[in-house]
Amino acid sequence: MAYNAISHDVLQHIQSDEDFNALASEAFAFQSERCAPFQTFLKGIGSPSFTIEQPAFLPIELFKTHKVFTGSEVRQTFLSSGTEASGRSTHAFADLDIYRHCSVAHFESIYGALSNHRILALLPSYLEQGASSLVFMVNHFMRHARQDASDFFLYDFEALKTTLNQEFEGSTLLIGVSYALLDFAETSGKLPAGTIVMETGGMKGRKRELTREELHGQLSAAFGLSEIHSEYGMTELSSQAYSTGDGWFITPPWMKAYTTEVSDPLRQLPAGRRGCLAFIDLANRDSCAFIQTRDIGVVREDGAFRVEGRMDRSDLRGCNLLYT
Repeated sequence: MAYNAISHDVLQHIQSDEDFNALASEAFAFQSERCAPFQTFLKGIGSPSFTIEQPAFLPIELFKTHKVFTGSEVRQTFLSSGTEASGRSTHAFADLDIYRHCSVAHFESIYGALSNHRILALLPSYLEQGASSLVFMVNHFMRHARQDASDFFLYDFEALKTTLNQEFEGSTLLIGVSYALLDFAETSGKLPAGTIVMETGGMKGRKRELTREELHGQLSAAFGLSEIHSEYGMTELSSQAYSTGDGWFITPPWMKAYTTEVSDPLRQLPAGRRGCLAFIDLANRDSCAFIQTRDIGVVREDGAFRVEGRMDRSDLRGCNLLYT
């Protein structure tokens, strides 16, 4: 089966490094020919072939300036958060079938069946800006979860508090952007035992930037919970990773995390070395599966990764770090 025709079933049946590497090689062969920005980038760095030991990753900034797409017809386009001045990344899809199925499969592999959950979402800025992949995913989750008990909330914290305190037979997931969870924490009081609070990141200049440890500490104290969970995702990736409270993100079988030298993104680092995070996300069938992010982190031997900061706008020249 050609890579551009793979289904979610193929991705979900990856069981070994050999399976992943073979499909990654197919992805590279197809996308290096059909994705114009990726093809141009590879020619520019003189890397026309693929090796799993030293893969080439497309800089994520190109999603702001180029159409990173391999299909013939765009059916859906997601936009990143941000403003027109700062630029919003676009991620085009010819088909959202893989996105829907794979997002559910990985969530359920960690948290169990969505049908046992009610999902309460606090994602105001994403709802207001529109075309958000995160809102799309959470809305899709709600269709599989207890729809009658799940909902989005904007700024009505009293309604959210009332809903959280209503008895519910099952698991409650409160998923929210960081600044909104902090605002809610100022008035919420303790949450019912067993509530899963999951932050998705995202201060976007609305509050003082916090380290993840500071953020989780404040939320844990306010909500009366021992741990805060995290979702790692971005517009440019079709897959998500989750941390259940220890700060280490678990990827699905069809996605792998890597680190590269901050000053040389073409040089891959061994496990345990701090560097710039990059991903092969094989669910990026319609765009580019090889993505170099601006996040700084570490990847463990078992493939889990930790985010420790991000690069600022001067990094391409000076490689300074702005910790978050």
